[in-house]
Formats: sequence, structure tokens, C-alpha cells
Amino acid sequence: MRHNQHRHKLGVKTAHRAALLSNLAAALLRHKRIRTTQAKAKALRPFVERVITLAKKGYEAETPEARLHYRRLALSRVRDPEAVRLLFQERVEEFLNREGGYTRIYKLVPRRGDAAEMALIELIDADDEGYTKPKKKSRKRSRKAVQAPAAAPESGEGAAGTGEAMTPAQPEGEVATEPEATAAEPEDPSVEPEATATEMEGPGDTEDVPGEEERG
Repeated sequence: MRHNQHRHKLGVKTAHRAALLSNLAAALLRHKRIRTTQAKAKALRPFVERVITLAKKGYEAETPEARLHYRRLALSRVRDPEAVRLLFQERVEEFLNREGGYTRIYKLVPRRGDAAEMALIELIDADDEGYTKPKKKSRKRSRKAVQAPAAAPESGEGAAGTGEAMTPAQPEGEVATEPEATAAEPEDPSVEPEATATEMEGPGDTEDVPGEEERG
């Protein structure tokens, strides 16, 4: 089943598309770099990379029959004998140590007139190592920078960290005094109160004895 196989149609029929890609591949193999639209460049990339793979297999083949077989397969796709000869005899050694990714596409400014999106497609050289992504700078904070803000709130906690209640600061010139007791201590009912002097004296002690003044 041919589900999701409608890619790189380029708005033309099958025969027209095969001839178009063949001409583009021949020009790329001869000149190593061509300028075309982005849609054609993206369609040309898998097409020409398969032809380069055929050239690598023909180079590594052990028998002349196998080499001839791969060359004929390449000629059935790229209909230019001179471009195929150049690839199989000269350019193939540049791709022996590269596992795929033989082409590179650069986007260009739109074309004047119809504003078509343009691109530049080229064959990658053997000594091209490609682009390396720049390393991101690691944002590591020093220990001093981390401990400095952490020590500030700890110093302001005071007695709150120990569970003790903090008393408000007293203004200057005033002395903090302890609050006076307002309620008397409760009496113990089991203890009898001490008798007063008047209660200890009997009724006879307070009365005057008659005749004492006269005796004196």
C-alpha cells in the first residue's frame, strides 16, 4: 500500500520528474554545486545520494561484472554517461569514509520576479568535518555566592529559631520593669489563722478590778 508516499511531486508527471531529477543530478556531479529552488533541491538530495551509494558499491565490488552492474543501475537513473563516468572513476573516493550525508543545502534569498524560495545544493568534500554546535556556558554559581544570601535570613531569626519568645525593644531612657502582682495569693483553708491579741485576752482581763486604785 502506498500510504504517505506523495512527496516531491514538483507539480509534474512521473516521466517529467524523472528527467528533471536526472538533469539536476548530472549537473551536480559535474559542477559539485548548483543553484535551484528549495523544492527541487530537497527532491534532488535523496535521488543523488542513492546514485552515490551505487558508485560506492561498485568501487568495493570484487568482480568486473558486479562493477558493471552498479554502473548500469546508475546510468538508468542519471542519463548522462560523462557524469556517471566522472562519479565512478574520480568522485567516488571522496565518499568512501562518509556514511551518508553526501550533500548540503543552503537557503538563499527569494528569486526576483516570482519570489520563489531558492537554495544552493553542493557535494560535501572529503575533508569537511561539518559544523560543530557551540558549547553552552554552564551557569555554576560559586559557593560564596550561594552561602551569602542563605546566611542573611538565618542571622535575622534570632530567638525564633530556638522557640523563645522575642520581647519588643525598649525605647532609650526607659527601664523595663516587671509587672506587679494584682491578685493576692489564695489562702490555704487547712491552716487556721493566728489569733489576734484582743482575741487571746479574756473578758475579765479587760475589766478594771475594784479597789485597786484605792489600795494604791
